[in-house]
Amino acid sequence: MSLGKYLSSRVFFGQAAAALAILAVLGYFFIHWLTFTTDHGHEITVPNLAKLNVEQVEKKLNELDLDYVLLDSVDFNKDFPKFSVVEQDPLPGAKVKVGRKVYIKINASGFSSVRIPDLIQKTYREAVPTLKSIGLEEGTITYIPNLGKDMVLEMRFKGRNLKVGDRVLKASKIDLVLGDGKEGYTEKVDSSATPPKEEIPANVK
Repeated sequence: MSLGKYLSSRVFFGQAAAALAILAVLGYFFIHWLTFTTDHGHEITVPNLAKLNVEQVEKKLNELDLDYVLLDSVDFNKDFPKFSVVEQDPLPGAKVKVGRKVYIKINASGFSSVRIPDLIQKTYREAVPTLKSIGLEEGTITYIPNLGKDMVLEMRFKGRNLKVGDRVLKASKIDLVLGDGKEGYTEKVDSSATPPKEEIPANVK
């Protein structure tokens, strides 16, 4: 049989159809195998772990076939329970694969202490940012007579005067005593000095 007759024969078309069918079946199984091995389409939504302790985190992630890595603790945040999750990565709602690790940071057990900076003779505008930069808060503002308007004259905490270097817990409110700028200059008179005697003309008797 010549090549031309073979290519137009039923035998050729039958063999070609069988070959295409085999390729289609192999392609189908290959795609399903690839999907299975890569977990394509099987994604897990990361839960919100905020305010959970480590034991609760472990239990919740185990149920979802996820893992976790505990990072360093962060400064105490009063809005979260002690030793609870403050930060996590990936964030809640993210889609991840099975076995993905979620990185968490735990709240400290309490506020750490900081040293009181030198705010004396600083202006109010300078003092407040300095307090906030080290984790302290602005408390009550009191004014007393002094030429230095809005100048810090005293620092107080819970009614006691603070000195530079004293330690207080972070998030403490520091009261500031400021000058009102209204004290004017008054000349002092020496009361011990005797006034000069009035001279009497010699011709007056």
